[in-house]
Amino acid sequence: MSMTVGTGPFGHHPVGKFDFDPPERVLYVEETPRRVRVAHGGETVVESRHAKLLFESGSLPVYYFPEEDVRLDLLDEESYRRHDGLPGHVAPAWNAMDAWYEEEEQIFGHARDPYHRIDVLESSRHVRISVNGELVAEARRPLILFETALPPRYYLDPVDVRSDLLVPHEKRTRCAYKGVATHWSAQAGDALEEALVWSYPKPTPEVERIAGRLAFYNERVDLEVDGKRDERPQTQWSPRGWNRTF
Repeated sequence: MSMTVGTGPFGHHPVGKFDFDPPERVLYVEETPRRVRVAHGGETVVESRHAKLLFESGSLPVYYFPEEDVRLDLLDEESYRRHDGLPGHVAPAWNAMDAWYEEEEQIFGHARDPYHRIDVLESSRHVRISVNGELVAEARRPLILFETALPPRYYLDPVDVRSDLLVPHEKRTRCAYKGVATHWSAQAGDALEEALVWSYPKPTPEVERIAGRLAFYNERVDLEVDGKRDERPQTQWSPRGWNRTF
């Protein structure tokens, strides 16, 4: 599982329990077998086969590289950081760089967590979604996306959603694991609920089954599953999390 974020064991909202009292702050480091490259200012400023992932309680993993694999002469001191637990290594600031690559594939948003998993499953759950007391979606054959450290997300066929209530929204987010999502607001009752619905028109190959389907933020709607209201605690992820707005 994803260890240090969301509902992971060392995240902000762990759902499981240890049989001991864990420390408030945990650091864990492991070397990745992936070749990692970083581009900045038209130059390759990092090329490493010995990158390390640093995990810290409440934070996403961060790539640290041996200094000899980094063109420090091409970087401002403000564009990278060091860590006492990793002497001789530096971590370029993700957003200060132009592009990141694992092997020959570009990655987006943040370093991907090797303990993160996504499963998309067909389901016969009866899902009803209401907003401000108005039914906006009802489905009996949803796809459920189970993602490590996040609540289940119900991806619905557009025919099961009241499209007449949806208003295109300019918000775009990029997930390191699923791709780029477009958003819609929902006009329900007397209110316009901003950026309440999203979809991945061209998701990554790992989750291509959700292409074109619509999902709602569980934590912002009244969600019923098989006739029962879903009242499980929800993790509303911050901008530091998996989905980045751009």
